[in-house]
Amino acid sequence: MQFSAPLKSNSKKVMLLGSGELGKEVAIEAQRLGLEVIAVDRYQNAPAHHVAHRSYVVNMQDKDALLEIIYREKPDYILPEIEAISIDALFAAEDKGYNVIPNANAVSKTMNRKNIRTFAAEVLGLKTGPYEFVTTEEELEKASARMEYPCVIKPVMSSSGHGQSICKSADAVGESWEIAKEARGDASELIVEAFIDFDYEITLLTARNGSETVFCEPIGHEQRDGDYVFSWQPMQMSEEAKKKAQDMAKTITDGLGGRGIFGVEMFVKGDEVYFSEVSPRPHDTGMVTLITQSQSEFALHLRAVLGLPLGFTFYGGGASAAYKTQMKHSNAPVIKVDDSLFCENSFIRVFSKPEAHAGRRLAVALVYDEVEAALEKARELIEKIEDN
Repeated sequence: MQFSAPLKSNSKKVMLLGSGELGKEVAIEAQRLGLEVIAVDRYQNAPAHHVAHRSYVVNMQDKDALLEIIYREKPDYILPEIEAISIDALFAAEDKGYNVIPNANAVSKTMNRKNIRTFAAEVLGLKTGPYEFVTTEEELEKASARMEYPCVIKPVMSSSGHGQSICKSADAVGESWEIAKEARGDASELIVEAFIDFDYEITLLTARNGSETVFCEPIGHEQRDGDYVFSWQPMQMSEEAKKKAQDMAKTITDGLGGRGIFGVEMFVKGDEVYFSEVSPRPHDTGMVTLITQSQSEFALHLRAVLGLPLGFTFYGGGASAAYKTQMKHSNAPVIKVDDSLFCENSFIRVFSKPEAHAGRRLAVALVYDEVEAALEKARELIEKIEDN
């Protein structure tokens, strides 16, 4: 692999389509390797804009606007970092010879729950819970009754848990319908899933560079309203379940193809593993790898994209806790952090978002320790952050 310097005629260019907190860490890793970084998002001063060589603001679902930037910049690698994006632009860029990570087809499949669920269960034969797709409230009522209560209801296209709910009775179907319809993304069709009585859920970060596939230690996580709030690594699981999870992750990532890191989400019940979802990019629960591994998920993502070796050292247990604001900020929120977050085994990452709404992630606390102690301290530290 040959490296140059940014802003030169022979520079290697990485374009981020989506410039949030995860994209920011990818941009930092790209900078460390001397890559030229172009960050694109729907709003000005997104987190990755702060550490990019150039930035653009555009409607991310506008095919022509995205393609205009791609054709102007001519990036070597295009890294979609969000789900709300014009897939037509990615296919068009790929047809022109641009390298979409991992590939446009994989992005298309994973951004739509119907596509990825049918691909995983019906094409690849991965184990999932029962599911149905519906388009009307009447169909939802019937499908929910067939699944029995509780059941999980989600739009086929949304991000960060938006529009997702657990429907606990026939009387709550109407409320779940309204929650799904208010989600950002495409709520014209919903997926109804039988509720799996799982012991825990994991994210298995899986990186592939074209010649090898590596797995990070499994990450346990806790969600609220379908969005991550706490994660820890490693999640203790039986060797049989871990092997099944790795086999499942390799099957789905081989099926999708391309290079990069994938966040494969699964439910675990005893030694049984069920496929849930997969993201073809760094995963929010994987922010814990910033403190547990010699190469974080963001560094592994860049290595995989560039075709570099994927070896890394797992340092030991750790936990992360997301800080979310409870208010709306039209200007950049001011984050107040207790000094105790800065010690020998913990620290904080502030995302520097220019505005915020209730429930938006603004920072993450990271703790390096045995898992139980790390998680307990992460829960404690997150209470010592506030914003105004």
